[in-house]
Amino acid sequence: MSANKGASVVVVGGGVTGLSTAFWLAEAGVDVLVLERGIVGWEASGRNGGGCSHHHSPLFAEEQRLWPMMDQLLGHPTEFVPDRIRIALSPEQYTLYGRAVTNARRQGFRADELDARQVRELVPLAGDNVFAGHYYHFGGHANPHRTVQAYAWAIRDRGGRVRQHFTVTGFARSGDRVTAVQTDQGSFGCDHLVIAAGPQTSRLAALLDVDIPMRAARAEMIVTEPLPPMPLGGIDGNGLYGRQTLRGNLAYGGGPHEWVETEAVPGGPRPSTPLACSIARRLAQLLPKAAHARVIRSWAGIIENTPDGRPVLDRPAPWANLTVGSLSGVGFGLSPASGRALAQLVTDGACDFADLGSCRLDRFSRLEPDWAALQGWLPGGLATV
Repeated sequence: MSANKGASVVVVGGGVTGLSTAFWLAEAGVDVLVLERGIVGWEASGRNGGGCSHHHSPLFAEEQRLWPMMDQLLGHPTEFVPDRIRIALSPEQYTLYGRAVTNARRQGFRADELDARQVRELVPLAGDNVFAGHYYHFGGHANPHRTVQAYAWAIRDRGGRVRQHFTVTGFARSGDRVTAVQTDQGSFGCDHLVIAAGPQTSRLAALLDVDIPMRAARAEMIVTEPLPPMPLGGIDGNGLYGRQTLRGNLAYGGGPHEWVETEAVPGGPRPSTPLACSIARRLAQLLPKAAHARVIRSWAGIIENTPDGRPVLDRPAPWANLTVGSLSGVGFGLSPASGRALAQLVTDGACDFADLGSCRLDRFSRLEPDWAALQGWLPGGLATV
């Protein structure tokens, strides 16, 4: 194919899922082109807590295997740091968080119980309101901004291409194959198409008569002024996720998320809402010795959610050369594994390291037409996470 138009595989979507898929394809020597309508990682991929632990996912084991190697594999820094601590402020939270421990242990991962004193020793910003906690000898966190850029640079290093500010407007087809991706700046031929465009995945797939049920939500985070670094920056609890950055800032989110229309704020500014106050209040409860810290900025990114909260990783009928990927709001941490899985679906038609049966699109074949209304997932509503 022409060096300027098209590629063997065109990936639509420049978030971590699309970029990771393109990286693994480029790593395997596949000619790959990423098309992104804005800037890579502009939505939730670059605006999240950076957590790298999803014990509920069939990709969990591969996620844990890959993250410690990603800096070396990509050739660029992600700022990955292993391990996490989850703090419980009440017996109810301790019981709830214990489910993750049980699940992780069942899969061969280690987690230690911590009493209140041990938590305060390990987390200097914790207070006397600690009930107990867990130390996860797995998981960890990375810098979303660094990681998105690392994927993009790694694709370039391997001969792949990333094109920003290219808006997809449609697709050309012939029989059961997609032959080209149409954009506002021309058409790009392809032998295989991957749609991994976050909240836009459903809308783009619909142009090919593929129904992917999902709704979009606005996820917000706050960032504090720098504080003295803690021994371990990955601290969760009180309904929050996040991390302490290398500079010392606390970057935290945790809902409730606000349901929105995906096109309501296309690439524009997303000012703080009253949700930031809820996050700040719960962060002050989680880490009372940081309660004095000023909130210096907030972020918001749009995330997608499937009805059951599970990813969609599939090659949907009737297309012979289409792969779709949606991570349902947890794309960042799973990206090393999800991208590798999607790349294998492209090249081999199957994933050899995880059972993706629960990620197939046909599980929604009997979904109620008004499922979003039944779950209260309509614009203007709030969802806890």
